[in-house]
Amino acid sequence: CNYMAQHGEPSKAGHFENLPYQDYDWSNVFGANCENVVGYMPVPVGLAGPIVMDGKEYPIPMATTEGALVASTHRGARSLNEAGGVNTIVTDDGMTRGPFVVMPSLQEANAIRRFVETTNFDEVCEAFESTTRYGKLKSVRVAVVGCKVYMRFKCTTGDAMGMNMATKGVNKVLDVLSERFPQMRIGSLSANFCIDKKPSAMNWLEGRGKSVVADALVPRDVVREVLKSDAATMAQLNVDKNLIGSSLAGS
Repeated sequence: CNYMAQHGEPSKAGHFENLPYQDYDWSNVFGANCENVVGYMPVPVGLAGPIVMDGKEYPIPMATTEGALVASTHRGARSLNEAGGVNTIVTDDGMTRGPFVVMPSLQEANAIRRFVETTNFDEVCEAFESTTRYGKLKSVRVAVVGCKVYMRFKCTTGDAMGMNMATKGVNKVLDVLSERFPQMRIGSLSANFCIDKKPSAMNWLEGRGKSVVADALVPRDVVREVLKSDAATMAQLNVDKNLIGSSLAGS
């Protein structure tokens, strides 16, 4: 606020008057998570659940300012608990990063494809894993589009979500490829082949992060008493809203 007032923007300074900045451990922020820090935003945290999954109770803390969201989630957890809980399995685990590079010709693009996917995959793994103690490269899927080569690196990341871990590993692999293929030009470290933060058929089919399947059989009485509905009505609503409505909206 003082900075803006002193540098000719007094009208904007007032926007930050109530923004808290004291009594916060900034050592976890500076140089790591945020730049040009002027304060922090406190968000209410509500507790839903717990929900029983695989025989164990898990509380559900939710940071939100959306009214009724915690209550709605709590009601869903209650209905599942009264049904005996949820059963889950993890079918796959792998974070992805998908860069693209450009080669002078189709033949040279194919040479990189063979290098990464088959002939020198061990060397690619070694380069990737040299940047992390926890990340392990599982596979690289390559698509050649003209002289452009799109590579989807998939790796395990330990207990971390691992996006930065995957990015650092891929960046190291690109360094190695630049040495092996001096004519190669890096187009982008991320080329939407990952694919990150967007609806994607590839992620639906191949997974990104942990792929989990869960099931629960909710009795009719629980649906009626807790959810205030019935199975037939909810099934029809799913068709009308999530299939037909979403198709009309193109989503």
